[in-house]
Amino acid sequence: MSGEHELGIFARTFPRASAGEAAAAVAAAGFGLVQLNLSAVGLPTLPGPAETSELDFGAIGRAFEESGIGVWGLSASYNMVHPDPAVRAGQTAAAVALIGRAPELGVTAVTLCTGSRDPDNMWHRHPGNDEPSAWHDLRASLDALLPAAAAAGVRLGIEPEPGNVIADAGRARRLLDELGGDAQLTGIILDPANLVTVATAGRQADILAAAAEELAGAIFCLHAKDVVESGYAAAGTGQLDYGLVLALLAGTPAGTPLIVQDAAEDDVARVRDFLLAQAAATGAADLRVPAPRR
Repeated sequence: MSGEHELGIFARTFPRASAGEAAAAVAAAGFGLVQLNLSAVGLPTLPGPAETSELDFGAIGRAFEESGIGVWGLSASYNMVHPDPAVRAGQTAAAVALIGRAPELGVTAVTLCTGSRDPDNMWHRHPGNDEPSAWHDLRASLDALLPAAAAAGVRLGIEPEPGNVIADAGRARRLLDELGGDAQLTGIILDPANLVTVATAGRQADILAAAAEELAGAIFCLHAKDVVESGYAAAGTGQLDYGLVLALLAGTPAGTPLIVQDAAEDDVARVRDFLLAQAAATGAADLRVPAPRR
């Protein structure tokens, strides 16, 4: 595939007390597109249903619009397989409420976390993640969210994460196949750093090519971070070959964004310039920072 791709950034890179301040910081850093976590604007990532009903999402959206910033996605991350059914049910209800307000931000996606059986850390690997019961609970949580996504006209972002039930491209493919026609209400956020470790970096070309083939047609966003001995770091500081990443991006539909993650605020200019320079040097993808949407 070919066409232009937008470079964006996690809004929580710029945590501020208000949406206006966060949006202004994003614009000052030279970005025009964000993946929004409400924590970036001084709110809980996943407010309760009552709080969500009272929030002024129109004002949040206008704040980003006035700074020329587009909002690609909204985070509704919670532990979709929390071992306590009551906790899981309460958070699923909160996610349904948040999805219902997402259209007021004009987003394409509401992003999720497929979760872990670890009750304290939804990103932490737990042996229970591989049990059939975890898959059953993930499907039950997702099945509760799908009608809300359909009503809101958004897609639910599923990201393969090594600490989650959807740990890799193969499990993401299984989920999509099981969903059948409902798979159109979801999309895969592919973070190449989640699929590669320092130990496997020498085989990353094969690993990423296999993931791209397995998930062809379902990828609607890529994340940009890097792989180091301690785990993850900002793009351009580790073992990930960004020529391969950009080639993967080029294989997705035009407009599929590349969203910067795990960059410190004082490092975002370097990351932005690194990614744009890599795209220009390799010619693998037409990557651009969106012009201000004013």
